[in-house]
Amino acid sequence: MGIVELLLLAIGMSMDVFAVSICKGIETKKATLKQVLICGVWFGCFHFLMPMTGYFLSSFFSFFINKIAPWLAFGLLAFLGGKMIKEAFSSEEEETKPGFSFKTMLVLAVATSIDALAVGVTLVAVPVHFMEATNVINTVCGCLIIAFITFLFACAGVKIGNAFGSRYQAGAEAAGGFILIFIGLKVLLEHLGVVDFMSNGDVLFGLLVPFAGTVLGSALVFFVKNEIQDYIKKLFTGMAGGIMLSCAMWTLLYPSITGGKILTAAIGFIIGVGFQYLLDKAVPHAHVFTKAEEGPNSKLKYSSKVVLSETIHHVPEGMAIGVVFAGVLNGAMDITAAAVAAVTFGIAVQNIPEGAFVSSPLRDGGEETGKSFLMGVVSGVVEPILGIAVIILINAFPGTLSFIMALTGGALTFLVVEETIPSMNVGKHTDKGTLSFMVFFCLMMLLMFYVGG
Repeated sequence: MGIVELLLLAIGMSMDVFAVSICKGIETKKATLKQVLICGVWFGCFHFLMPMTGYFLSSFFSFFINKIAPWLAFGLLAFLGGKMIKEAFSSEEEETKPGFSFKTMLVLAVATSIDALAVGVTLVAVPVHFMEATNVINTVCGCLIIAFITFLFACAGVKIGNAFGSRYQAGAEAAGGFILIFIGLKVLLEHLGVVDFMSNGDVLFGLLVPFAGTVLGSALVFFVKNEIQDYIKKLFTGMAGGIMLSCAMWTLLYPSITGGKILTAAIGFIIGVGFQYLLDKAVPHAHVFTKAEEGPNSKLKYSSKVVLSETIHHVPEGMAIGVVFAGVLNGAMDITAAAVAAVTFGIAVQNIPEGAFVSSPLRDGGEETGKSFLMGVVSGVVEPILGIAVIILINAFPGTLSFIMALTGGALTFLVVEETIPSMNVGKHTDKGTLSFMVFFCLMMLLMFYVGG
């Protein structure tokens, strides 16, 4: 486990503490510096002691753990992450006792660090290694980093809870849960020998950047109180469509036809269109701005259909990120690391309004702010998962790279023509959407050929 994975793990482990610290801040009339530091020190210390305890206890059974630890790590992290996500959906409030007394903080620190004890067990199977030293020293330094990040989140949680109330709690727990599940899946796949590429921290970071754009956009629901104005919807919809079509044309289709593979590209393009069409018809979903519902009849709640609509939207985007990373990892001459960075950045930028277009309308429709944020986040989870799946597929069958590039380009193009362009041309301010589409199509093209070329 390198520094990137360690930082992600630390952030994921800190989210539960963050949520509880927010509750401590809510119950405090005016959080003093002393109270903030007390909270941070308690949670930080226990998030050092607990994983170290789990690590040393596990080392006595190292032979046994080396056989089952990757599966144990996946199970523990998936369980903990799922538990956090379930709690984020729950309407029950975190139970906290007033004050910052020794007894109160001891109970809270132990309760929130039990998960850290379980994580310590996984550090035997997935050793921390980010500097030239023994495993024990690396582990101690790693746990100190976890403790420090937990300290920061605990302090921030008290101040945020004191200032803004409980609206961040559900989103914090949900984000932490998704991070833990993602890392658990990575550990298991590395053990099975199918994702050696994930030892490259740049790949892991790149797969998460577009998802981070979705999270950031969904988080706008906490700050933008009024309904999104129609002309802003058109500008952002045009931006998203322009970026997607430019990615489809210049990043996926254009490279796929090099070397005389025009027929392969054409077949892949048509199959990609058919894939996205079938997905659109097979999954019940609702377009939040046009209010149109598509797919088979279903008893799903309207909010769930909105999330599914945006999830469908993210499917080809996740495939696009995966295929360009696979191209670089397999030495494809037409895909450079700079081009990958350009695509990753472009999709992350257009994911910001897409996240907002889920969370804000749901909140305006009556959902709680925290749950609206969670819904927006959930819609983007499919991107890193599909990115991993596509890289695995192309690593196993390198000859399919051009075909999958064209397929992904076809799916993105269908999505733009079927959904984005019609959304731009409903109601007023359609010219703003069109101009935004053209501008960002051109900007993404320039980014691809001047930065990624």
